Amino acid sequence: MHTKATPTHCPYCALQCGMGLTSGPGGVEVVERPEFPVNGGALCGKGRTAPAVLSSRVRLTEPLIRSHATGRLEPATWEEAVDRVADGLSRTRTEHGPDSCGVFGGGGLTNEKAYALGKFARVVLGTSQIDYNGRFCMSSAAAAGQRAFGLDRGLPFPLADVPRTGCVILVGSNLAETMPPALRYLTELKANGGKLIVVDPRRTRTAEQADLHLAPRPGTDLALALGLLHLVVAEGRTDEAFIAERTSGWEEARAAAMAHWPEYVERISGVPVPQLRDAAEMFCAAESAMVLTARGPEQHSKGTDTVGAWINLCLATGNAGRPLAGYGCLTGQGNGQGGREHGQKADQLPGYRKLTDPAARAHVAGVWGVDPDSLPGPGRSAYELLDALGGDIKSLLLMGSNPVVSAPRAAHVEERLRSLDFLAVADVVLSETAQLADVVLPVTQWAEETGTVTNLEGRVLLRRQAVTAPDGVRSDLDVLHGLAARLGHEKGFPTDPEEIFDELRRASAGGPADYSGISYARLKEGNGEGVFWPCPAEDLAPAEEEEEGTDAVHPGTPRLFLDRFATEDGLARFVPVVHRAAAEEADAEYPVLLTTGRVLAQYQSGAQTRRVDELNSAAPGPFVELHPRLAARLRIEEGEPVTVVSRRGRAVAPARITGAIRSDTVFMPFHWPGEGRANSLTHPALDPVSRMPEFKVCAVRLERE
Repeated sequence: MHTKATPTHCPYCALQCGMGLTSGPGGVEVVERPEFPVNGGALCGKGRTAPAVLSSRVRLTEPLIRSHATGRLEPATWEEAVDRVADGLSRTRTEHGPDSCGVFGGGGLTNEKAYALGKFARVVLGTSQIDYNGRFCMSSAAAAGQRAFGLDRGLPFPLADVPRTGCVILVGSNLAETMPPALRYLTELKANGGKLIVVDPRRTRTAEQADLHLAPRPGTDLALALGLLHLVVAEGRTDEAFIAERTSGWEEARAAAMAHWPEYVERISGVPVPQLRDAAEMFCAAESAMVLTARGPEQHSKGTDTVGAWINLCLATGNAGRPLAGYGCLTGQGNGQGGREHGQKADQLPGYRKLTDPAARAHVAGVWGVDPDSLPGPGRSAYELLDALGGDIKSLLLMGSNPVVSAPRAAHVEERLRSLDFLAVADVVLSETAQLADVVLPVTQWAEETGTVTNLEGRVLLRRQAVTAPDGVRSDLDVLHGLAARLGHEKGFPTDPEEIFDELRRASAGGPADYSGISYARLKEGNGEGVFWPCPAEDLAPAEEEEEGTDAVHPGTPRLFLDRFATEDGLARFVPVVHRAAAEEADAEYPVLLTTGRVLAQYQSGAQTRRVDELNSAAPGPFVELHPRLAARLRIEEGEPVTVVSRRGRAVAPARITGAIRSDTVFMPFHWPGEGRANSLTHPALDPVSRMPEFKVCAVRLERE
């Protein structure tokens, strides 16, 4: 007999689809949860098969310590393992100073874990060297949003608004494979008479749904957005009243855009002028319109400016700060939004406060019970931190990330990890990064713990524990509690997630990402639809509420910027941007452009999904996607092993020949380690603002095996 389903959320992408979990003779099973609004019960294969990773056959169930005698990872007790980690960090700190200890987190950690990890780094270790793999996700969109709107939240409106707008430009997102349940919003958009424009160098499953597919050369989305804005201006389609009343900086941004005339943009991007004109017409003809970006335009050394150009297009046409219109980012990782709001990011404190702001430091230090001056300043961004391993940074505590597969220039990152004096990894599985560690700590995963996450809409959700973890497994919160105690901090790191969340609420109060009006009790109410931040703890109408004998609560903020933007003067800011080349363009030696991405059946570095038989059957390994003309020129046959070579390394995978990609471009998914590791090739050039690496374009050559 099955137990009653426990309501929870999928452990993978930032949709955080609602699901139920039941336990029975056959193990843990997923059941639909149709009342949850984001996915309405629909789940992709990854969500349906998520319980497979709970199996002791594939996950870690006891700590591992690298033997000094054999050099191998061998089973150990929890006390031995945590003692070894505390000793490694303490010894490094004593010998080389606080910043010799690094901390690297993950976008899949709950808000409570992210908060505790950031606090541990800054209070216990005293190190500035903390960042997380969410830097590789939507940091460029976050930086552009901050610049333009004064606030970064993935979507400033609920997904439910998308089908009700008139036109959507979807830039660099293959929702049909990366977030399948979200595809229904685009299907409904078209059913309602709205138009869909997809920008992608590949004709993906998502692009096939489009009314118009624009296929630019990788690295030219910035020129494309500027070309569309040029046409909007030239054809007199700007919303002058909106620009005058609700924005600043238009003159400079307009002048920059006017340097990108359609024929010039066609030469750069390869998108024909008639298609540019069609796109501008569709976007401007709609009463309301949206631009949604994903990793395609963001993972570039000019990702912040690229997103900024798309935001400028929205502002110039009045498609921001009003219902059913605006710019939004489709966050990728499960808690990529909340993970950076509460302290994992190198320059941020909880509540999305700036680490350099004296008032922010004072507020958070007061909650933590420490001197504000004791808090370190901003540290290195994710790739810069990884690049410094073995140099300034001697020891690393890593939680919930697998940079051996997911980082750019991955062979170099692997070498840096091997050069450390000490590496501790807390993870669910023995990932490729965990295999290099001195200590591996087996930690609980989504179904085995309670905690909150924040999805791509800014909706704070409660995942509830549904099953008991194996005896040898503990929570990341237990890990941090034990380490803090051994390093002289007996208090301040509880293991109860609700207690930590209540502290997080106090730390975030008054900040841009204010969670103070959200509680576990509220998140359990009704259908568990969650609460949108910002949600301050304030009475909206105390007199009326008192008369009725009820408590007034802030309802949360599903839609941002309707009255004013989050800047000091309330105006959205145009930012003048101009097209510039990628860090590495194709040349005679490396004549082809490589772009990377995901496939339907695998997720991120594949550390968990590659352990699920059903998913491996659907997507068993890497491949190189190339156009028939390119394949014919190089005499490459379907399924033949192909070596892809860049200035940083090489990868080998079978050829997949298709007319759905540009003939000057090849595509590789990045989920696999070993010889098919796509990130052996990618470029670590960083965006000057977001510090996002240039995953999406680099120069390569192809060789037959």
